Formats: sequence, C-alpha cells, structure tokens
Amino acid sequence: MNRLRVFAGILICLLVVSFVSQAENKFVGAKKCMACHKTEKLGGLAYTVWEKSKHAKAYQTLLGEEAKKIAKEKGLKVAPSEAPECLKCHVAGGGIAKNVDATFKKEEGVTCESCHGAASGFVAIHSKKDEASKKKAMEAGLVKLEKNEKLCVTCHNSESPSFKGFKFAEMWAKIEHGKPAKK
Repeated sequence: MNRLRVFAGILICLLVVSFVSQAENKFVGAKKCMACHKTEKLGGLAYTVWEKSKHAKAYQTLLGEEAKKIAKEKGLKVAPSEAPECLKCHVAGGGIAKNVDATFKKEEGVTCESCHGAASGFVAIHSKKDEASKKKAMEAGLVKLEKNEKLCVTCHNSESPSFKGFKFAEMWAKIEHGKPAKK
C-alpha cells in the first residue's frame, strides 16, 4: 500500500511538472530584466541600451499627433494607442497578449521580451552561467538571438505607414547589446 502511494505521488508530481512546464509564459515587463541587465558587473548593459533606444519609446509614439494623423488617414476607428494594427509592433506581445503578469506595462513599448520571448518561465534561471541552466532557460522559452533580421522586419517593413526603408546592419548597431561580461 505504501509503494502504491509513493508511486501515485510521483505520478502526480510528474503530471504537475509537465503541465507547469508547458504552460504559456507570461510577459513580465522590462523592469524585471533591469535588475541584472543594467550594470556591466551583473548581466551586461542590455537594459541601458534598450532604455535609450526608440524601442523603449515605441508606445509613446502612438500617443503623439503624427500617430493620430496617420490613424485617421488609415481609417482606424480607435486611437493608435488602442489599435491592434499599431500595437502589434509598438508593444511587446503585440499589445494584445493575454498572457501578461501584473508587472507588465504596455507603456514600456518594444522590450527585451519582444525579441527574447515572454520571460516568466526563464527570468529566474537564465542568468546562471552553467550549461545546464542555460539549456533549461532555453527549454523554458528563452530565445537567444544573433542578428536576426527576419525578426526585425516583421515590424520594420513597408506595411508600416511611416516606413522609410530599413538598413539592418545600421539599425542593429544601434540596439546591439552584446553578451554580458563573463564572471
């Protein structure tokens, strides 16, 4: 009888772990990344590069007069800051993601999670330097990118009403944040 209980307990634990690992990650917001990615000592200067970029202000542009003018010309029935056609490129998760944590703020614009994936599943484990932790972080949804032009042009393309061409190498140089310093 004891063995049966132990076996049942193990089986239940395995099912729970399987379910949790397959649950959809939530967008947690850039502030969660800031703790480690704002200093060279901890996780590199990725947050500092991002906060100075146009990506950090992408949502704010939707509040401006130019965006309102474009929205009117395009026949949008809602403000650009509410229009899915605009939010899909100006906010992490397209601005319409339902899988968001309370810490997520659309006002942060195009954040780390726009490129690296919704972070709730890997935010606590990806900073560990051992290979097993790196693998677990990737399995938990971390997207490692190396100059991914295909991802960039999902937004930086002629579908955008303000598109003026996209020079990938030039733009990448503005947002490239390298790898954190080795400890």
